[in-house]
Amino acid sequence: MQRHPAGIGSRTWVVADGYIPPRSSGPAPEMTSHDSICMLNAGETEARVEVQVYFTDREPAGPFVLPVPARRAFHQRINDLSTPERIPRGTDYCLVVTSDVPIVVQHTRLDSRQEANALMSTIAFPG
Repeated sequence: MQRHPAGIGSRTWVVADGYIPPRSSGPAPEMTSHDSICMLNAGETEARVEVQVYFTDREPAGPFVLPVPARRAFHQRINDLSTPERIPRGTDYCLVVTSDVPIVVQHTRLDSRQEANALMSTIAFPG
């Protein structure tokens, strides 16, 4: 098995299209509309990740601090972030994700406002 002692990825990532749909259809929590950041820490050291949330009409929220264990994948629903505050649904936002070790970040959205659900996923922009 190949190890990645220095990690792969970047220490800064940007998600420029954040939006938590305000409604959902289907059973919770599986089909609750949400945004997520999916992170991979392929390195040998736990990552300390900070998420800063930027809005169009107010000061940023955060940082939200997340530990991502070494050699693990970690999925964080933006809906579930609560400290220092909750991110409002139905509001445009952007994310800057920083880590003390290289990681890979992907952004995913489940929009279940209609019975015909939409799922979108894209790699974040490495800074």
